[in-house]
Amino acid sequence: MLWDLFPEGARFGGAPANFACHAAIRGGEVSMLSAVGHDARGEQAVRILQGFGMDSALVQRIADAPTGSVSVTLDAAGKPSFAIHAGSAWDHMAWSPELEARIMATNAIYFGTLGQRSEVSRATIRRALRLAKAHGSMRVLDVNLRRPFYDAPLIRASIALANILKLSDDELPEVADACGISWEAESEQPGLHYRSTETATEATLKALRGRCGLDLVVMTRGAKGALLVSADGVIDQPGIPTTVVDTVGAGDSFTAAFILGLLRGEPHQDILRKACETASAVCAQSGAVPTLIESGPSAYLS
Repeated sequence: MLWDLFPEGARFGGAPANFACHAAIRGGEVSMLSAVGHDARGEQAVRILQGFGMDSALVQRIADAPTGSVSVTLDAAGKPSFAIHAGSAWDHMAWSPELEARIMATNAIYFGTLGQRSEVSRATIRRALRLAKAHGSMRVLDVNLRRPFYDAPLIRASIALANILKLSDDELPEVADACGISWEAESEQPGLHYRSTETATEATLKALRGRCGLDLVVMTRGAKGALLVSADGVIDQPGIPTTVVDTVGAGDSFTAAFILGLLRGEPHQDILRKACETASAVCAQSGAVPTLIESGPSAYLS
C-alpha cells in the first residue's frame, strides 16, 4: 500500500489497498499483506486499514525504507498517469509463519504485477500463491501494468499462479502478446474466427482463458462496461452512465465487488452488473476510496 501524491495533496491508495478497502466496505473479511516505513504516512496507512475494519497484523514495518508513494497526474478525461517512486517499504515484504497461517484460512488472494518488482516481495507473493493454490483458494490476478515494472515473463508467471484474471482493455494487447496470442493472427486460428473488433476481443479473451488454464477472465472497458469469459461463454455488461470526476481506483472497486460476488455464489450476470455499478459510483467522486457509504449511489453497497 502507498500514498497517491496528487497536485492537491496525498491520498491513501495503491491497487491492493484500494481493493481491500472496497472489499471491506462491502462486508468482506480482509487481511492486508504489505509493508510501511517507520514514518507518519505508514502509521496513518495502518490506521486507515483498521478504520475499515481490516486485519493489519500482516502489515510489516521496515526500518530503512519509506512508506510507498506515487505521483499522480490526471488528463482532461480524468484518466491517471503514475510515477512510482523506487525503494519503498513494500519492496521488502518477507515470509512469516503468521502469513502462512492466514493464507491457510483464506478463501481468496488478490495480487498484481507491481508488487513483484523486487526479488524479496516477489518471492513472498509467489510462495503465498503456491500455498493458496494447494489449499484450493481463489487466486485473482489484477495485472495493473505499470511501466517499467513488468515484462512478458512476469506477466506469464503471474497468470500461471492465478485462476482468475482481471485486466483492462488497455492492457489486453500486452497481456495477449506476452502469452503468445496475436491479434493479427487470431482470425487464422481454429475456433478464433471473428468479423468485428468486438468479437475479436472476445476471441482473444477466450484464447487467454483456454491457453492459460484460467477459470474466468474479466476485462473492464471504461465507460463501455465489462466482459466476462467463463466456461459458459461471454457476458457483455454495458457501462453505467456517470459524470466522471476521476477514474483512480475504479478498477480496484470493480474487482472487489466482482470477487465478493463470486465468493457469495451470486450469478455471473448480477456480479458483473454490480461491479460496473460500483466502479461507476467511484468515478463520480474524487479519490480511489471515496466517501460513498452514506451519500453515494445505493448500488454501491447493494
